[in-house]
Amino acid sequence: MTRTIRNTMLLTMIALMGGIAVEQEARAFQGYRQYYGGWSYKPQQRYHVRSYYYKPTPSYVGYRYHYCVHYPKRPRYVYYYNPYSRTYWGRFDLEGKDGAHYSLLKNEDRKENLEEIPESAFPAASKMPQIPEAEDDIQIDVMPKDLPTAEDTPQ
Repeated sequence: MTRTIRNTMLLTMIALMGGIAVEQEARAFQGYRQYYGGWSYKPQQRYHVRSYYYKPTPSYVGYRYHYCVHYPKRPRYVYYYNPYSRTYWGRFDLEGKDGAHYSLLKNEDRKENLEEIPESAFPAASKMPQIPEAEDDIQIDVMPKDLPTAEDTPQ
């Protein structure tokens, strides 16, 4: 093989690899439209909480957030809380089937205090809702399966 052909092939391979790297970087950036933070325990409230961070639009600068709250006395569910409206707006069923994890409350059933929301207000679980305030149909990512354990809950 001549040196010219070899150099041409090498440059072509470098260009292709660079294109692949740019595409992968773009995909990774899209993946950060939303993410979940780590869990922490709030002993006075007796629950675990994590933040759910999201961008209402892909070009939104920074992140908005809601809280995901898990009560050890209600082990099956993680409740989503909107700190801006100060209301619980739905829950994630940890025992739900694929595509049927989330119960989205009607606006009139959303309350600041979870105890004020009757069990009957939660509809049957279905797909994850769209990202809050989003104008496109991007769904909230399913929550990671890293729920705190009994050892993470002080007695």
